[in-house]
Parts: sequence; structure tokens; C-alpha cells
Amino acid sequence: MSEKNYDFRKRHWEYHKPDRRNMERVAAENEVMLDETWVIGSNADADSVCGIAVRDFRDYLEKSMNLSLRIVRENGEKVIWIEVDETLEKGFVLDVREDGISLSCADDAISFRATVHLEDLMNLEEAPVLKFGKVKRTPIYRVRQVHSGSGMDVFTDEEFLTMLHAGYNAISVFMSDFDRNRLGYYDYNDVINRGLRFGIKTYSHNYIRTFVHPDDADAQERFDAAYGEVFRRYPKLAGIGLCGEALEFPSKDPHTTGKNWKDSVIDGIPDTRPSPGWYPCYDYPAYIQGIEKAVHKASPDATVSFSTYNWGYESFDIRKKFLENFPEDVTLSVTYDIFSQRRLEGYHTPVMDYTISAEDPSYFFSSECEEAHKHGIPMIANVNTAGIAWDFGCVPLVPAPYKILKRDLHLRKAYFDWGLDNHYTTHHFGYWNNVAADLGKWTAWEEFEPDYEELLQKIAVRDYGKNAAVHVMNAWKFWSEAMNFYTASNEDQYGPWRVGAAYPFVFHPNISRTMADKAIKFPTAPHAHFGNSIIKTFYNPYENVNQTPGFLRYPAELRSLAKMLELWNKGLDEAAKAVELADEKKKDEACRLEALGHFIRNSTRTTMNIKKWWRANIAMLNCENAEDAEKYLDTMEEIAAVEIENARDTIPVVDSDSRLGWEPSMEYVCDRWHLEWKIRQLEFALREIASYRRMLNLHKN
Repeated sequence: MSEKNYDFRKRHWEYHKPDRRNMERVAAENEVMLDETWVIGSNADADSVCGIAVRDFRDYLEKSMNLSLRIVRENGEKVIWIEVDETLEKGFVLDVREDGISLSCADDAISFRATVHLEDLMNLEEAPVLKFGKVKRTPIYRVRQVHSGSGMDVFTDEEFLTMLHAGYNAISVFMSDFDRNRLGYYDYNDVINRGLRFGIKTYSHNYIRTFVHPDDADAQERFDAAYGEVFRRYPKLAGIGLCGEALEFPSKDPHTTGKNWKDSVIDGIPDTRPSPGWYPCYDYPAYIQGIEKAVHKASPDATVSFSTYNWGYESFDIRKKFLENFPEDVTLSVTYDIFSQRRLEGYHTPVMDYTISAEDPSYFFSSECEEAHKHGIPMIANVNTAGIAWDFGCVPLVPAPYKILKRDLHLRKAYFDWGLDNHYTTHHFGYWNNVAADLGKWTAWEEFEPDYEELLQKIAVRDYGKNAAVHVMNAWKFWSEAMNFYTASNEDQYGPWRVGAAYPFVFHPNISRTMADKAIKFPTAPHAHFGNSIIKTFYNPYENVNQTPGFLRYPAELRSLAKMLELWNKGLDEAAKAVELADEKKKDEACRLEALGHFIRNSTRTTMNIKKWWRANIAMLNCENAEDAEKYLDTMEEIAAVEIENARDTIPVVDSDSRLGWEPSMEYVCDRWHLEWKIRQLEFALREIASYRRMLNLHKN
């Protein structure tokens, strides 16, 4: 297999996989098998969501099940009748009989969820078969938002259809100004209106700023000119998402600087207090309330949500005061995994950002949900159930479905405990229609749960073949266990985990005629949304008052990562066996699974090596004689040689799958070009080491 950059989009948008039918599969006594004597029927308007879903289902049967059926307007024998039945309260009812099938949907918007469920049932059986009987299916989540999986704010009709088949029904788009995202002009009304054709709502991820205090005389006027105007220009926009770091204001709370974080200095000396975006200021509720009033004056039904993502590090007592004064008619956005408290060999190693490795909800999440529920505050959860996080920043999936399943089940419980029925399922790293999407759909029925082990086995057979399935399952188990030993520090997730084996290794001594900064500007495309602004190349611990210092935790983290690497390699061996045994028409998928595992394995090596590199640099700079320092230079040369080979070993992997090494907000960061760049950078570092070795011996001349 070989792909050019962005070739992955063709596969991503292939929501109806061709020729998925197993011709050896026959109907059991309790099943009906569709054949050419059947037709699809509906009286839905052709331009309604239901009408479009009916035609999409016909396309599925033809492409995936090799079955071409007519669409008719009347019900009768051997008709798959799809309709909107407004007498139903929620969800849909599937009634399968020998002489007919009916699919009744409570409203137009859920029609796609219903027809995709039919597809899911048939795909798992690899045949157009359905079990006899009548079942009701009620999704427990009203909203499941995603960013685009094909590019930053890229929402073609193909993207809309892909996300519907992956189980998502709402999108999030970045908004920096009217008709503009961070990349330039953006036609929001076009995206909003096209999404609604498929029953998909659009929410804005806000970057519009109003640096004003709610007590200012013109505050409400300025809120209206910004946020009210958003909804006057885009009247069908479903809501707006607010976040502290993108919504700072001149707070009067003495616990904060009252300034933007970039301006929080006094005569060049950093102010040690947080800026308002990172603290639950006493006047924050009034600020948010002003925005809410402006939005709801223009669009009464719009959702205004506010995320407390930025201050989960604070004690519950401080956060509780904020929630007690939370503004009315605003939805609280809570984050599942961040600030999870962890101990590694006794050291404090809390989760600093999004990670699949945290299968249990953090205390931050649980305490916020419980308190919000007590006060009747509506909630949306930031959950990363699409299977991607900052664990490995440029992959389509962390292939650890057993970890993902446990998170899904915790969220299912959160629905029943706290009524949490709204999910922001993935940040701007997007999604892929894969096993994580399957688990997200199958854990989300109010009155039904499958046997999850049986479900995972069927998914493995569906995607890789019967003979390969056992090895895929073994790989998933090893990789899920391996994630228990993952490190989720800021320096790792903004560094080697984010860009994989392309991460540069900077030699610390500053051999310079210009006194330049040692940090390297990581090369990214000029049109990238964030680009290199979220990549930190001069590796060193980003310390936090709630976290053990890096020099103490790195040895323990290296031991933990060694366990992770051992387990990951066991999973990779199983994935290689799956490639050998996969069905011929599924072999490419098995190869991509192995490539994904290979890519992550090499990223793990890089993360381990950069920690060793940092320790060698620091130890060398603390030496008292040249002889000891040269030993550390020897160590660094050995690490560099290993990393050069690691980068070379990654090149064939990214050549085989163009989705590896890419992330929507950064674009490509670990493709062939970047890996070859990494090799050139290491060769430069080796020249620096050689120069420094000569410098160590100048005193001998």
C-alpha cells in the first residue's frame, strides 16, 4: 500500500464500504434475509431528512450488500417501510416480520440514526439479514458533537454523511469573527443549512473576544454587537461554546491578574496570579450572563455553554462557589479526563490534558456533574469518546477499545445519575469511523445493551475476517492494557506524543554567534489552523504545583513506558499475525491496523528517548570535569543514532497510510518529509555534539 498526503479523505468519506457481504451467510430460523423481491418504501418528502435517509439506505444495500432495491411510495408485502411517526415520544421502533419490515421514527431528524442502525445490524452479520421481532431504540444522548475528520472546519456533504454513519449528529466549527475562522473566510450559513438537510445541528466554538467588564456602562451593548450579532447573521446556528482561555476579561477578582495572559506581567516580571481565563473569578458569572442575554435576545432557543476546562486544578470549594452562582440559561461544559489524579511510584503525575488512558472519570468531572445536577444546571460533557485524544496527536484512533468502552460505560452511568445527555465527543483532532464509533453507538441505547465482548468480536470479524479476528482482539487487549502505563504530562503531549517520531532532539548547550533561542520552529504548513504554535520543541519539564518535578518523576516514567512498550510490542505481534490471516478483501485494513500500532510503538520509543536525552543533557551540564561530560556526550550520540533509525523505520508506515502523521489543526507533522527533516535535524545535533566535544578539550591545548 502507498498513499500520497490527503489520500485518506477518500477512505474517510467511504461511509458505505463496498462489497461487505459474506455470500456464505444464510438466514437462521429467527431471521429474514432480504433479496431482490423486497422493496424500500416511504411516504416521506424527498427533501426531508427521512427522504434523504431512505435513499442513503438504498445506496448502502447496493454498495455494501450487492442488493439493488426499488423505492416505492406505498406500504405492502415485502416492503421495508421507513416513516416518521409523531405519536412516538423518542427514538424509533423496528418491527421485523417475514412479510414486511417497518422502521418508525419519532421525528425527522432521527431518521438517519434509525437507518444507520439497520446498516450496523447488517454489517455485523455481513449480510442483509435482520432478526424477527419488534424492538424500540431510544438514544440516550440528544447531542453528540464532532469537529471534522477530514480537515479543519471541512464539512462537505460527504463529511456530513460520514459523521452520521459514525453516530454523531452535530458539528462544532471555529469562529474567530463574522464570516471568518482562523484560516480565513468561512460561509457559516452554507454549512449550517446543508447540515440541517441531514438533521445535523451546528455549534460555534467561540474565538470572538470582548475584553470588557460586565459592570462597564457599555458592556451589554458590546456583548450584543459581538454575540448577539452572531445569531442575527446565522439565525439557524444551534449554539455557542465558550471557554476561559478564549474568553478572558478584565476581572476585578484579586486572585487574578485582571489581564490577558500575554499581558500578565509587571515591568517584565510575570505576575504569579492566573489570568482570568484560568480562574473561576467571582465576577465571571456576570460576564457570562451578559453574553447569554445578548445571544438569547437574538435567538431564544440557542444553547450557550461555558467550559470550566481551564480551572479544574482548583479545589472543589473554589469551584463550588462558582457553580453556586452559575448564570441562568447557560449550559455547563465539563471535561471527563483532565486533572485525573495519578500516582506513579508515589510521585504525583496528574493528567494535564486529554487522554484515552484515563478510563475512569476524574474527580473534577464527577464533582462538577454532581454539583451542577444538584443546582439544576444543564450540562454538556467533553468526553473524547471518538477514540482520539492528545495521546498520539496525529493518528485516527488510539486502538485501545477496552479503555474506550469503560469510558463509554461510565458516561452511560452519568446519563442515568445526572441526566448528562449532551456530548462534545472530540476536540479539533476530529474522528474516524472505527471501533470507537461503534462502541459509542452501541453503549447509547436507553433500554438495551449488547454483550460487549461478543460485539467486539463481531466488529473484528467484520473488519478483518474470521481467521484474523482472534489476533485483532488480542492486539486490542494488549494495547488497552499498555495505555495504563502511558504518561500524560504537558511536555510529552505538546512534544513527542503530539508529532510522533518526527520530534526533534535539541542539544542544550547554546553554541551560537547570534545568541539565538535553542527551541526549533517546527515546520508546518502556513495555512494550518494552529500549526507549530501547539508544538514545543525544546524538551524540558513543564512544571505544575500539583505535579512532582520532572527530574524526580522521569526515571519512574521511563520504567512505566518500558512496560507500555513491552505490551505494545506484544499487541503489534498479534496485529502482524492478523495481517497474515486476514481475508483478502480485508487485508488492507489489517495492514493499516498494524501500521497504526507500528506508528504508536515508534512514538513511544521517541518519548522514552527524549527523556533520556534531557537527563543526559542536564547531567552533562552539571559535570565538574571534561571526562565525565564526554561520557554523557557518548550517551547522546547513541540516543541520536537510535532515533535516526527510529525515524527511518517510521517512513514506510506513514507512506502506507496518509492519515498517520496528520492532524486537522496542525496539518502534516509526521509524514515522510517531516521524518527526513528529523533525520537532518539529528545530524545537525551530532555536529553540535562534535563541536562541544572539541570545546571540552580546549584547555588541553
